[in-house]
Amino acid sequence: MFDGVLSAGVIGRAAERSLLEFCVTNIRDHTEDKHRKADDYPFGGGAGQLMTAQPVFSALRSLGVAPSTEPGIGSNPRLLYPSPRGRLLDRDYSEELSQEAELILLCGHYEGVDQRILDYFSFEEVSIGDYILTGGELPSMVLIDAVCRLVPGVLGSDESHAEESIYSGLLEYPQYTRPASFEGMDVPDTLISGDHAKIALWNFEQSLKLTAERRPDLLRSWLAANYDDLDKKRKVLAAPYIDRY
Repeated sequence: MFDGVLSAGVIGRAAERSLLEFCVTNIRDHTEDKHRKADDYPFGGGAGQLMTAQPVFSALRSLGVAPSTEPGIGSNPRLLYPSPRGRLLDRDYSEELSQEAELILLCGHYEGVDQRILDYFSFEEVSIGDYILTGGELPSMVLIDAVCRLVPGVLGSDESHAEESIYSGLLEYPQYTRPASFEGMDVPDTLISGDHAKIALWNFEQSLKLTAERRPDLLRSWLAANYDDLDKKRKVLAAPYIDRY
C-alpha cells in the first residue's frame, strides 16, 4: 500500500534526493504463529478483532525500539499511532513533527491494537479527523505527506506552504491559468491587469470572503491575531468582518 505513495510525486522526488528516507516493516512477518496470525478477539466481547501484542512487540524490537520504562528512552524515535482518540493533526502538530529526525508510525487494523502495545512503548495517538477508517495505513500516509512536505528542501520553494490555505491562517483565494476565457467563463480582470499590488489586494479580499463563508472559526482567530498589524488598505477590507466575528 505504501510503495506508490512513497515513491511518487513530491515525496518520491525528495526521497530520491535523500531528503527523506522510508522503511516499511510488515508486522505479519514477525508473528510466531504458524499461520502468520496477527489478530484475535478482544477480551470482554465486542465486534471485530484486535492486533495482538507479540507480532507488534517483535516488529518494534527489530527496529531497536526500547520500552518506555527502560533507561535511555530518549534515544527512541518519536512513536505515533493513528487513532481517532489522538491529538488532531493540524498545522502546529505537523510542523512540530517535521522537526524530528525520525518517526515511527504504527498502523493499526481491525478494531485497533492491544492497549499494552501503546502503554509499553508510550505511543502518541494522533488523529486526522473525526471518522473511522478500516486501517491505519491511509491516515499514516496522510501524516507522512503533511509532515514531510514541511521538511526544508522538499517543496520547490521554502515559501510554498507559508501562503497555502489553512497555513496562512485564511483559506486560499481562487486561482486561474490560461486561457483567460474558457467555455464563456472569464478570469477576473484584476488578475490579468499586470498590477501586482491590486492583484495582492484582490487575493486578500477573496481569502477573507471564502474564510468567512466556510471557516468563520479560522477568520475569528486570524483577525484577533493579525488585524492590528495590517496596512491601511487591508484594514479597510478586513474591517467589515471585525464586528461580525
